[in-house]
Amino acid sequence: MSDTNHSLPAGTAPAKSDSSRDTSVKRGGGLFATEDWWAVWIGLLVIVVAWALFASGSSIKWLAVAPVKWSDPGAAAQDLVKHIPNYAALFVVFAVLFGVSLAALKHRLAHFLPSFLILFIASVLIFTLGAWVNASKYNLEPPLVALALGLVISNVFRLPEWFSAGLRVEFYIKVGIVLLGATLPLTLLVWAGPVAVGQASIVSLVTFFVIFFVAKAFGLDRRFAAVLGVGGAVCGVSAAIAIAGAVRAKREQASVAITLVILWAIVMIFVLPFASRSLGLSTAVGGAWIGTSEFADAAGIAAAQAYGDFAKHAGGAIAGAPEASVQAFTLMKVVGRDIWIGIWAFVLAIVASTRWESQDSGVKARADAGEIWARFPKFVIGFVIASALVTWIASHYSLADYRKVVMPEFVAPITALRTWAFIFCFLSIGLTTRLRLLTATGLKPFLAFTAGVVVNVAIGYALSAHVFASYWNSLGQGS
Repeated sequence: MSDTNHSLPAGTAPAKSDSSRDTSVKRGGGLFATEDWWAVWIGLLVIVVAWALFASGSSIKWLAVAPVKWSDPGAAAQDLVKHIPNYAALFVVFAVLFGVSLAALKHRLAHFLPSFLILFIASVLIFTLGAWVNASKYNLEPPLVALALGLVISNVFRLPEWFSAGLRVEFYIKVGIVLLGATLPLTLLVWAGPVAVGQASIVSLVTFFVIFFVAKAFGLDRRFAAVLGVGGAVCGVSAAIAIAGAVRAKREQASVAITLVILWAIVMIFVLPFASRSLGLSTAVGGAWIGTSEFADAAGIAAAQAYGDFAKHAGGAIAGAPEASVQAFTLMKVVGRDIWIGIWAFVLAIVASTRWESQDSGVKARADAGEIWARFPKFVIGFVIASALVTWIASHYSLADYRKVVMPEFVAPITALRTWAFIFCFLSIGLTTRLRLLTATGLKPFLAFTAGVVVNVAIGYALSAHVFASYWNSLGQGS
């Protein structure tokens, strides 16, 4: 995400070399001279180490600690105390990885390390809140909580200047995006089947272009329109994060997009199950529709589970096995749509670096491979490499074995580390953003996103309940 046009809390100021755009467009400099490249190396190092341990029968689960689900605050506190050594080790690893990188980029570690320690402790508390058993019910995803908390703090209190050294928004998000690639192997496309992939592709393309062109018609920036478009077309929060980094959108634009994603995700938790029931959809068709038209994984699972529960207690009034709702949702959303994160990130990164950059500067784009390479965000390459590596690993397993063996021991720990990076990022965004920047765009982003919601829901229903109904209903056969 771009550093331009941001307001830091009073009393803070970023170092001159903080701008990722400035460093990323320089020619030359080597593979260790920019934040982008360091994000690639950190992400790939983590993945390779995780794979080496997994292949030897071990795992990085001990290091990739995350709070356990809790319903009693006392139990949550006990779990935190029990895992203090794990959290301490995790802090040391992050501090070393980020510290070495920033030292190589000529940043002062004397300010970064104490600032990052405070950021890490706050992130532990935020992650713990996100582990509350009712967190998904209220959509209290850790990155969103981090953003909200950061906004409150930065707009109420004056933060010391030295604290800004640890608020490395772009660095954290780039590392997180590389790690995100490891959670999206291309074999998911094969496992999902042509129908789920085809339906996901139709929805992703149509929803993106509707939101993008409506946003452009309202006069919104192309980068902002792209973040809104992919946020609605794919995976919501993760998609908005990835695309904001790929096209170098402003921080507050990513924040607005995520807010809209969460808003509509909450609405759809209630709307889609009841609409499916009113329309007499089978559990599988209802789950496919929810997978097509929900905007966040946690919210979608809640909605799909709710429809399955409706069927369980409906006495046969709703056709299909209750579990088919979640199965169809998983194929459609978690597999079919989410894989589009990487596709959109790669394509839009190329468009932004070859067309939008030159148009913004008023200088005609040159068909020069070196110039394109210099402007291309390298961490997107890290995302692709990570996805390819995990694709190769996953190709040795069936889908069942992948979920049973690879997911818990290899992918899940990387997912936890990715979540940590996203929390660092969004807490930093909140701590460096003024609320007036979030409201400056007015209703236009909401209207553009809502246009995509309307189209998405309509197309999702048509594809799930009519065009591909026989395929989805085959999932729901049985008791």
